[in-house]
Amino acid sequence: MAQPIQPFSITAPGFYGLNLQDSPIDMDMKYALKASNCIIDSAGRIASRKGWAKQHTANTELSTSNVTCIGELVSNTGTVTMLSAGGGYLYKLVGTTLTTLTYGGGGSAPTISANNWQFVQLNGIGIFFQRGHDPLIYDPAVSTTTFRRLSEHATYAGTVPQANTAISAYGRIWCADTATDKNTITWSDIITPQIWTGGTAGSLDLLGVWPEGGDEIVALAAHNNFLVIFGKTQILIYSGANDPASMVLSDTISTVGCIARDSIQNVGRDLIFLSTLGLHTLGRVIQEKSSPMADLSRNVRDEIVGHTAIEANPALIKSIYSTENAFYLLTFPTASEVYCFDLRAKLENGAARMTTWTSNVPTAFCSTSTGVLYFGKAGYIGKYSTYLDDALTYRMAYISPHIDFGDPIMTSILKKIIITTVSINQPVIVKWAFDFLQRFYSQTVTVNAGAANAAYYNTSEYNSGAEYTTPVAATVVGVNASGAGRTIQVGLECNIDNKLLSLQKIDIYTKRGKLV
Repeated sequence: MAQPIQPFSITAPGFYGLNLQDSPIDMDMKYALKASNCIIDSAGRIASRKGWAKQHTANTELSTSNVTCIGELVSNTGTVTMLSAGGGYLYKLVGTTLTTLTYGGGGSAPTISANNWQFVQLNGIGIFFQRGHDPLIYDPAVSTTTFRRLSEHATYAGTVPQANTAISAYGRIWCADTATDKNTITWSDIITPQIWTGGTAGSLDLLGVWPEGGDEIVALAAHNNFLVIFGKTQILIYSGANDPASMVLSDTISTVGCIARDSIQNVGRDLIFLSTLGLHTLGRVIQEKSSPMADLSRNVRDEIVGHTAIEANPALIKSIYSTENAFYLLTFPTASEVYCFDLRAKLENGAARMTTWTSNVPTAFCSTSTGVLYFGKAGYIGKYSTYLDDALTYRMAYISPHIDFGDPIMTSILKKIIITTVSINQPVIVKWAFDFLQRFYSQTVTVNAGAANAAYYNTSEYNSGAEYTTPVAATVVGVNASGAGRTIQVGLECNIDNKLLSLQKIDIYTKRGKLV
């Protein structure tokens, strides 16, 4: 007697993101064992990430060096200037031209021997901090083509530290971590980043404050009127930071610290940071002081810890929070990988849904006040846009957990796989494998769903052809599959070629096989 066809559906495949921590046998089908060059889109689907496009022509001084710092300066008149650093120079982006700023301090030009700048701004002045270097400023009220040392400001007073970490918060600049002092925080006078003595300027020595003894400052952050001081293995939280003279130690955390200055991002209601245990939110760590296991990266904790351990220079780890895209990006240059954490909602275990990017690892980030996301790349500033990496295609991949159809002692004969996607004229590779073996069978089909860039009523706003687009309909395509096994794993790969692809549903049709 012929066996009936048995359907099995994976709705919203990959909706929970990547999970490499739990057993792949009984894993919820909404997880993914591979989610490469993907995001979780606003509809809750695994979808191709965007690529990046060059924002300017080549710059002679930058050449092929990495852009390692990007900052948005908003002047007191509201004028926005994009500043950046890399290759031993500072730059200004104007239109499609990246202009090299020249030294205009009147003395001898500073020697820039490293490129680990941190950008801050206060009172219309952009400031670059880096250990072992005089802080450099761009002040458009003085010149729009030059930079100079902060100490060369006309009303400079006191001594600004050659600090490695700095923030602009509560009306002043706070900085710490010099080549010779890892325990002192120094702050400027109110609204005057050039005044470092008198008034309300001051400093605080933390040498005897760390709860578990000696530590060293890695980074600073501001949140809800608190000054948060991240050591390598401890965290100090001061309240009343709007008035440094009366601020007091409010809380200490001695079980976890921060290992990468540029991993810290303010996400509105919380702070995110990277430790040796994984990616954390400060609020969660405060609640779970006794055992602050990695909450956001719980589902990929071993991967994150492993990448952190092999990163030779933590200063190269970069991050960004994009409100426009509702994600936090974290780079690991040595592993050539970006972890994309979707922050729209957490999973039940407290983790964030996450995916990886493997062919686009920026060397700097900046999310502007208007929601534009910029990347630092070799020789260029790029914008997160289009579905090409600087005119090159990239590979999106999704792999499901292992499916045993509820009967692990019975083989299943695979007959057909049907995928429901949202895309346009994209060749898609449908893959399947059996019994935990990574020997995948595959078949290529083409998704067809109409014109790529048709605007409503065939007219887009300002005739741009891209301001508004007709929603692309879901398309169902199928492959006749073959093979049998106790467990089945399915997947999808696609070379993204300037077109979006999202995965909505997978239907698997099998027949009962034989007892194992």
